[in-house]
Amino acid sequence: MLTSSLPTQDIAVTRAGWRGWFALAVLMLPVLLVSVDNTVLSFALPEIALDLQPSSIEQLWIIDVYPLVLAGLLVTMGTLGDRFGRKRMLLIGATGFAAVSALSAFAPTAALLIAGRALMGVFGAMLMPSTLSLLRSIFRDRDQRRFAIAVWASGFSAGAALGPIVGGFLLEHFSWGSVFLMAVPVLVPLLVLAPFFVPESRDPAPGRFDPVSVLLSLATMVPIVYGIKKLAVEGPLSLAPVLFIVGVVFGWLFVRRQRRMASPMLDMTLFQRGTFSGAILVNLLSVVGLVGFLYFVAQHLQLVVGLSPMAAGFALVPGLALMIVAGLAVVPVAKRFAPRVVVPVALSFSVVAYVMVALSTADLLQLIVAFALLGIGIGAAETVSNELILSSAPAAKAGAASAVSETAYEVGAVLGTAVLGGILAAFYRSHLILPAGLSEAAAQSSRETLAGAVAVSNTLDDAALADALRAAAAHAFDSGVVVTALIGAVLIVVAGVIAATTLGGTRSTSTK
Repeated sequence: MLTSSLPTQDIAVTRAGWRGWFALAVLMLPVLLVSVDNTVLSFALPEIALDLQPSSIEQLWIIDVYPLVLAGLLVTMGTLGDRFGRKRMLLIGATGFAAVSALSAFAPTAALLIAGRALMGVFGAMLMPSTLSLLRSIFRDRDQRRFAIAVWASGFSAGAALGPIVGGFLLEHFSWGSVFLMAVPVLVPLLVLAPFFVPESRDPAPGRFDPVSVLLSLATMVPIVYGIKKLAVEGPLSLAPVLFIVGVVFGWLFVRRQRRMASPMLDMTLFQRGTFSGAILVNLLSVVGLVGFLYFVAQHLQLVVGLSPMAAGFALVPGLALMIVAGLAVVPVAKRFAPRVVVPVALSFSVVAYVMVALSTADLLQLIVAFALLGIGIGAAETVSNELILSSAPAAKAGAASAVSETAYEVGAVLGTAVLGGILAAFYRSHLILPAGLSEAAAQSSRETLAGAVAVSNTLDDAALADALRAAAAHAFDSGVVVTALIGAVLIVVAGVIAATTLGGTRSTSTK
């Protein structure tokens, strides 16, 4: 049976001073960069396609190779940080990420850009677990740590808000390589300041490095993440079921090996803690809901409402700003009320947001309000759940715990786009009623995606036919939004139920 008890040792601790808060500011640099990078590439892809002329498969891999490598290596890199030093892994990751990003900005071929994106995934996997796990050692006082994690989580929201705006600005004034070059001015200050302000921390009794476990973790995550993407694009008759089976088999082998090792790469007993496992699931489902919402609202704002990418980005800023505010404001609330109360109440705001979208997408203001409510719920829930993940794990295993949390985030992001996006695409195609008068090629392009239909409408000489096509495509798309919004609401309800039953029933007032 899972237990929700938290560690109780180290009751008396020293509170962090100004150096700790300055270290937090330094650690926010890679958090902002990675979160911006998650959204900015999609804006650059059209220019990349025109310049490098990749094949359809190469274009897919330019997007997919980074999250595949990142998800596959997060647990490995988090564990290596525990063993060899979390600050050391952070500095290696920052150096490599900046160097490879700069080289990728001038990639002459699609193949070299894909290779660069893969290497960025390797170094990115070193960055994120290190930033979160270092907060565990810098802020030993739990109240301070909860606030620091709220700031850390807010960095993701700020990056997501900046992504469309920064991407739009760079691509209006510079070439596509600028979206990769921006890593350099962000990470150079980290490399200069981190050695002075960020303390080193590691597992005081690390075991031996196990290459077999590394290979098994890769063989588990990569097929599963890639299978999710294949399922969304090609449906259940694709290789997706085979990839899932392969991933599950290697996952079983990985778990079995960890349980038999005296010093495992990932301590599987962490998952026997109800608080840890419950918080991981809340994180995953919350990210599915957030990314799935962003997926369809971004398309609706640009392709149905007709906003520019930058204008669509600005329309989402209020919601992302409230996500940041909620993540910080929940800190004093979490001191007074139990996590199993705080998280479900917070997520109820996100459920209301999805229901509002399911009822209507016609009103732009209503969409902005809905996203604001979603942001309030996700922002508060993510702060509490991330803090519980770190607090429920031993300090020596902070890197591994952070890596599991980051893996849940990456898988949730893939699921949000692939599953909810796939369902939305399927409903779009099945409900699209094309107006008469389109050529077969135009009709085929219109059936593929909403963007395809809008692109076709812009090439038509008959204004009435173009208007009819856009109206039909918008209607079909919004019919899919209704279904995916209801599914999103159900997923958030499930996250709330998990939180209510696993996250403990007492206030989190201890210092540990």
